[in-house]
Amino acid sequence: MREFDDDAMSSPYSRKVGERLRVIRRQKRLSLQEVEATSSEEFKASVLGAYERGERAISVPRLERLAKFYNVPVDQLLPREDVTGPDETEPSASKKLAIDLIKLTQLSGQPFEMLTRFLKMIQVQRQDFNGKVITVRGDDTRAIAAMLDVPVDQVGQRLDALDLLFRP
Repeated sequence: MREFDDDAMSSPYSRKVGERLRVIRRQKRLSLQEVEATSSEEFKASVLGAYERGERAISVPRLERLAKFYNVPVDQLLPREDVTGPDETEPSASKKLAIDLIKLTQLSGQPFEMLTRFLKMIQVQRQDFNGKVITVRGDDTRAIAAMLDVPVDQVGQRLDALDLLFRP
């Protein structure tokens, strides 16, 4: 007998939830099969695919387990009607720095812990959970300058000296 969370359901909201599930999975650079294998088959590829297509509704406990698996807050798996990003035509948005999050986690000390928390906050706001790199905009560099105790125009150089700038 099927559980409630596996009942066929194709509501507009289920489709939106499915779209968010797919976006987060792709940001994590995981295929459906990789999720199944990595989760010890807790999340079967066929069932997760049905969730992502909005063909099945997902229960709250299962959604919570999936959020833990993806290492994101549960609310990030739910659709939002009013999420908008900053206007990319702003002059401050033109100076972008790509920060290597993996290298950042290897540094210890208060400035780096603060920087990590700040960048996690940006990830939540942007709903960007790839976990490897984040691009900060011009306005964000002011806060980073304060954390690293350098002038704003030297943030890029300081991050480069710390080997935190992402190079593909």
